[in-house]
Amino acid sequence: MWRRNSLSLASKLARLSSNPSPFILLRTSHHHAPLSRSNSTNPGSTSPADPVTWSQSRPDVRFIATRAACDAAVDLPPAAAASTSVGKGKEVAELVKHYSRCYWELSKARLSMLVVATSGTGYILGSGSSIDYLGLCCTCAGTMMVAAAANSLNQVFEVKNDAMMNRTRLRPLPSGRITRPHAVMWASSMGLAGTALLACETNMLAAGLAASNLVLYAFVYTPLKQIHPVNTWVGAIVGAIPPLLGWVAASGQISLNSMVLPAALYFWQLPHFMALAYLCRKDYADGGFKMFSLADPSGYRTAWVALRNCLYLLPLGYLAYDWGIASGWFCMESTLLALAISSTAGLFLVNRTTKNARRMFHASLLYLPVFMSGLLVHRHYDSELSLAVENSNQLAESTLSSSLDGELTESSPPRKNRRPAPSRAPVAYASVAPFPFLPAPYVSN
Repeated sequence: MWRRNSLSLASKLARLSSNPSPFILLRTSHHHAPLSRSNSTNPGSTSPADPVTWSQSRPDVRFIATRAACDAAVDLPPAAAASTSVGKGKEVAELVKHYSRCYWELSKARLSMLVVATSGTGYILGSGSSIDYLGLCCTCAGTMMVAAAANSLNQVFEVKNDAMMNRTRLRPLPSGRITRPHAVMWASSMGLAGTALLACETNMLAAGLAASNLVLYAFVYTPLKQIHPVNTWVGAIVGAIPPLLGWVAASGQISLNSMVLPAALYFWQLPHFMALAYLCRKDYADGGFKMFSLADPSGYRTAWVALRNCLYLLPLGYLAYDWGIASGWFCMESTLLALAISSTAGLFLVNRTTKNARRMFHASLLYLPVFMSGLLVHRHYDSELSLAVENSNQLAESTLSSSLDGELTESSPPRKNRRPAPSRAPVAYASVAPFPFLPAPYVSN
């Protein structure tokens, strides 16, 4: 009899476990047995894999549970737990990859890295003989953050325009891969963090230049693109500020020497962008942007603007040489570079075709990195002159201090390693005229 009851219980449990119904109904007895018809005295001896959850309750109380809940109460085997954790890890990795890609595209990372390169070059040029590499890294990081914020805000304001252009319709905002409030939060956090980093690690003047450039790009240049073609010249000013920011971050001041690289960036951007605007005229028209090339069907005025600004690049090498920033080799290299890009602009002016516009665009892409590299390789720092000026200032301070103390003595001759700075004319550092049409170098008596 006991064996027949046991077999009957086993068959019932088998039917319960194979029952597709989502509910399991158990009835307990006064003796807290799992089933009233079972003669088993040890409910806890059931197998852990048994889907029935044993419980003790008051008499005649029904307990209803879903099969999913019962399954959740059962411990997963190690292999299943490992596969679950791997699945969750893949989901997190995919989420991180998605948002990283969105942030990369919102920031226009390659354009932002070009901005960082100009800022870093300006920092090195403004550092003199010794470079603070920690300050250089902080300047580059702060510039990258501010540039990313400006580019992100630019896309926030131009979602509808980007959606109508073939080359921009797959960006994160027009394609719906990220929401506009999310993009605004990203841009705001990057802008504030970058400006704060520059203010804390460099100086307030550099932070002010970064913040003003962010405002100029996002809130002046961006809306102007839909109003007037002058937006191109405003955008050129925006591109010229980062190298000045780097110089200011290193030296703490704006000087005449600091204007060479910003001037190169300003004049370079116009032929670069005129070529791009000519090549993408249909896209800009579809997007509703008022570009200079759209009001010039023949491309004649567009080509003239490009050629004129290429010619403005010619004297920059001599100015860098004249003001003591770079050596005479850079003067020659810079002139050759300017002549090369001017020749492509001249070809575009003579024959305004897509091929010649693309050739000028590629020449502009080559010009800037070669120009900055040459400026860094041939940068010049007159350490003797700097030492003489520093020592003469120290001598003047000591003389003034002694006169204030009532000691009426003549200035003592400087020591051997102290000599006053020589008198210099405006052509201060020229030693050899690089070309016959340049003025002769100044020779002091």
